[in-house]
Amino acid sequence: MTDAKAAPRRAPSVFTAAAVLVALAILVSLGTWQVERLRWKEGLLADIAARLAAPAVPLAEIEAMAAKGEDIEYRRVAASGVYDNSRERHFFATWRGLTGYYVYTPLRLADGRDLFVNRGFVPYDNKEPETRMQGQLTGERTVNGLARARLPGKPSWAVPDNDVAKNIFYWKDLDVMASSAGLDKAAVVPLFVDADDTPNPKGLPVGGVTDVNLPNSHLQYAVTWYGLAATLVAIVAVAWFRRRGDPPAQ
Repeated sequence: MTDAKAAPRRAPSVFTAAAVLVALAILVSLGTWQVERLRWKEGLLADIAARLAAPAVPLAEIEAMAAKGEDIEYRRVAASGVYDNSRERHFFATWRGLTGYYVYTPLRLADGRDLFVNRGFVPYDNKEPETRMQGQLTGERTVNGLARARLPGKPSWAVPDNDVAKNIFYWKDLDVMASSAGLDKAAVVPLFVDADDTPNPKGLPVGGVTDVNLPNSHLQYAVTWYGLAATLVAIVAVAWFRRRGDPPAQ
């Protein structure tokens, strides 16, 4: 009986080699893209930190920036006027584990326009103003807070439609908020202001609810993609060395 001949070594096919190179290129590209996103996000966070540390500027200055297409998000702003508490709108929200609403109240400015101010959070049972009358500020007030841009449209299909009849908003549709409050949309300032944490009488609404903690996981993503690329290289290298170590075909 003759010994069976060892199976001949086969070189990797061109297709296999091309597939490995394409996969490696994709993984490295994804890692590099995440590094670029990391640099962008770090710059954005540094910019936001600088805005939060800067002194408040008049509302007119923020409006001028917005009119020129400049980013107004999280810039400190001050505005003076009289709250029209009878026209407040309610934005469904969770805050520190509690379910409730952010109270958006029109602030009537000296020039007759209205500015929607997010005065802060109230628990679910305090939606109606009658349950927190002490916090319904009257007379001339100066609001210090953060400028927020109006949304161009519904953020996502997953966001529920606003329930105007019940005065419950799930996204900040400024035009609908204004019209449902009986305000002239043309006389409403085209941005919002989130009030700071200056205490209100009896504690409601609770101001200073703006969340500026933007997630920054791009470094982890970059490490993941580069790690997969390195793993692929290691697997190919091990396979290549093993193939070199096989005895030649007889």
